[in-house]
Amino acid sequence: MNEQNIIEITNLSKSFKDVKAVQDISFRVKKGELFAFLGINGAGKSTTISIISGELQKDKGKVIINNCDIDYDSDKIKSSIGVVYQNSVLDKQLTVYDNLKYRAALYGIYGQDFKNRLNELTEIFSFNDYLYREVRKLSGGQKRRIDIARALIHKPSILILDEPTTGLDPQTRKMVWRIINEIRKDTNMTVFLTTHYMEEAADCDYIVIIDNGKIVGEGTTLELKNTYAGDFITLYNTPQEDIEKLNLPYKKIRNSYRLSIKSTVEATNLIIKYPDIFKDYEIVKGNMDDVFLSITGKSLGGASE
Repeated sequence: MNEQNIIEITNLSKSFKDVKAVQDISFRVKKGELFAFLGINGAGKSTTISIISGELQKDKGKVIINNCDIDYDSDKIKSSIGVVYQNSVLDKQLTVYDNLKYRAALYGIYGQDFKNRLNELTEIFSFNDYLYREVRKLSGGQKRRIDIARALIHKPSILILDEPTTGLDPQTRKMVWRIINEIRKDTNMTVFLTTHYMEEAADCDYIVIIDNGKIVGEGTTLELKNTYAGDFITLYNTPQEDIEKLNLPYKKIRNSYRLSIKSTVEATNLIIKYPDIFKDYEIVKGNMDDVFLSITGKSLGGASE
């Protein structure tokens, strides 16, 4: 295993009767990386995560986590991973304190060791005011803090975030990401993310897109945008007859026209060639929504276009 890689997945497959959930996928995640695994519901994300975290057995392929083979060291792998699920797994009838205490006990963290870790997490997540409150009485944002604290109780080297901010208000989403990024910076923890928010994916170091159980695209945000999204020029207060002279696909948007171009190089050449037309304009790179739609023909919400 490459020492820079903390996760290596090779030719992984998993089927449920006639449904091929994951089909011969391979990818790598580097240590300390913020990694995005994107796909619509049913694409194979949850199946892959369940295999990585040891909750589901693969049909074939190789899974190496933290230099350990999942076929031989599954317990060691589980101890190095923390998972935050889309739906909270906290016991709603118990207090925050008891939820964290019982979770810590599963990793052999008791007594003073637990108190020390609890103090650390309380300071990081600022939940001292409701530490002894029942989970059922917490707000959505408060529960999410505890979900993440629970996943971090044993100081994992890999944090898996499965739709961690779905349903949260923008302020709480921002808070969650501020905390996660601070922990990554301080501990070099690897974060494996699935999300429906493309702006979250755009901040990732590397992105893999899965569709119908197969990897259909991967790369950095810039690589994916340059390959699949292209750029756009928006021209303002320009007559339609001038737009048509450019011989490019365009769309009228109020008092402007949006033109699709392959790259900023093409944009530069057009500006030089038609200086009289390009008087009031802006150039914008395609975003991750454009990338996902181009690769899969679907929006991340799941609808075909």
